Amino acid sequence: MADRTVADRMTDLEGRIAIVTGASSGLGAAVARALAGLGARVALVGRRKDRIEALAGELGGLAVPCDLADSSLVGAVVPAVAEGLGPPEILVNAAGSMFTEARAEDEPLDAISSTLSLNLMAPFLLAQGVFPHMRDLGRGSIVNVSSISGRVGIPGIPQASYAASKAGLSGLTAELAVQWARHSIRVNTVAPGFFRSEITGPLYEGERGAEYLRRNTPLPMEGSPEDVVGAILWLTSDAGRYVTGQTIVVDGGWTAR
Repeated sequence: MADRTVADRMTDLEGRIAIVTGASSGLGAAVARALAGLGARVALVGRRKDRIEALAGELGGLAVPCDLADSSLVGAVVPAVAEGLGPPEILVNAAGSMFTEARAEDEPLDAISSTLSLNLMAPFLLAQGVFPHMRDLGRGSIVNVSSISGRVGIPGIPQASYAASKAGLSGLTAELAVQWARHSIRVNTVAPGFFRSEITGPLYEGERGAEYLRRNTPLPMEGSPEDVVGAILWLTSDAGRYVTGQTIVVDGGWTAR
């Protein structure tokens, strides 16, 4: 049997404290479970209090209810985690949403503002919040969850403010990575392609949408949250200790065409 000591050591998160946003469902919940499975103590952040409390109970973690689209509430998240679990050294910004399906010329201001607040401003504010803890610990990993919409336009799916917010995460990632590298704080972004979620559900339900996805994805399989989780685990663990400032695309080859 092969010696797994090196691999186990590289992915061991025993005792590390992690914050995962958007943890009430989908990718965020999958990330929280995976981090806990590697030994991390996980704080789950989300709007749906009942869901994150249930998952926190299952994982032995901490539920921190918060509507991250309200910038005035974001500042309370990290102090609650530090008090309840200890200083965080992992932050996964998985929360994100679209607030309008209008074409760019018709997007209402309130939807643009909400999109940017949740998808871009909240990750920045949370990064600011965890910085002093990571600096004092002498290490840390921040992973932002973006989208291929931040890299390429998607025909037939209007999402101008969403795309702008996700592209902004890559710029924020590169800048924070350079500024905070001296503290051994790594900052990266994962940009998923299409997989089933609350946002993309309608696209998968009809044969036309499903065929559109099959036709435009080179790999002959449907993406899943677990495909993205693998990249996030790499970046949060010591397996990715020399990776920072990057946007890692996980899309089955969609953007490689």
